[in-house]
Amino acid sequence: MKLPSSVQIVEVGPRDGLQNQAKILPAAVKIDFIDRLSATGLSVIEATAFVSPKWIPQLADHAEVFAGIHKKSGVRYPVLVPNVKGMQVAMAAGVTDIAVFSAASETFSQKNTNCSIAESLARIAEIMILAKQHNIRVRGYISCVVGCPFEGAIAPGVVAPLVEKLLDLGCHEISLGDTIGVGTPKTVRVLLDAICKKIPVEKLAVHFHDTYGQALVNIYVALEHGIRVIDSSVAGLGGCPYAPGASGNVATEDVLYLLQGLGIETGVDLKKLVEAGRFVCEQLGQQVASKVSLALGG
Repeated sequence: MKLPSSVQIVEVGPRDGLQNQAKILPAAVKIDFIDRLSATGLSVIEATAFVSPKWIPQLADHAEVFAGIHKKSGVRYPVLVPNVKGMQVAMAAGVTDIAVFSAASETFSQKNTNCSIAESLARIAEIMILAKQHNIRVRGYISCVVGCPFEGAIAPGVVAPLVEKLLDLGCHEISLGDTIGVGTPKTVRVLLDAICKKIPVEKLAVHFHDTYGQALVNIYVALEHGIRVIDSSVAGLGGCPYAPGASGNVATEDVLYLLQGLGIETGVDLKKLVEAGRFVCEQLGQQVASKVSLALGG
C-alpha cells in the first residue's frame, strides 16, 4: 500500500509523558517544556489533563500550566478531561481542544476510571453537550485496543464498535491506544483491517507504547493502512499509572527519524525536538529512552 506523503505528530509528552513520573515538575518547568516543543514545528501538543489531583498529583497544576504556556499560532493545545467537572474547569481556563477516553477492556475501565465502558460513554456524552455548546473540538482515546493487563488479548470486534460510538457522539478523531505495548505487526494489522472496513482512515490515529520494542514497526503497519496521525512522547516518556507493565510511549524523536527516512513530511525539526527531550529528562533526573536522541548526543 502507498504510504502517506505527510503525517501529523500529536505530542503527548506534557500529559501522558509526565502523569506517571515519580518526580513532580514545577509548573514553570512544564511551561518551559511545552514552549520548547512549540518551537519544534509540532502542530498538536497535549498540554495537560484536568483531572483530580487526588488521582494524578503530577498534573495538579493543570490550570496554571495551561494559562502560562505561550500559545503559538497554528498550534493546538488539547487537554484531557475525564468528566463534566473536569470539562467545566477546563472551559474556565479557556481550553478550546479536549480529549476524552474510554477503553476496550471492562476491567481496565474499572481500574482506570472506576466505571464500566458504558458508563464512560455516558460521561463522554455529557461532556459532548458542553463541547458542542461552546464549539470545543473533541478527540477520543480508546485504551487497550490490542491487549489488557487484566484480560489479555482484546478482540478487534470489541474495538470497532467502540470507535463508531465515539464518532457518533461527536469526536472528530479516534486514537487507538496500545496501552501496555503488547501489539505486534500481525495483531495490529488484524485490528486495523477490521476497523478500516467500517471507519474512514482519516478519522483514526495510533498511540503505541514501546514495552517490547514493537512501536515503530507497528507504526509502519498503520502507515501502510493510510493512517496519518501518530501520537508519541518526546524522549520516550510515559506510562499509565493504572496499567501494570505499561512502559513509556514511543519516542517522538524515533518516530520522526522513521518518517524522515520514509520521505514523509511532518514539519518538525529533529534537532530542536532532541533538545526539548534532553531538557525535560534533565529536569526529571533521568536518561532519555529515545535511540535517536542518544545517537545524536541527546
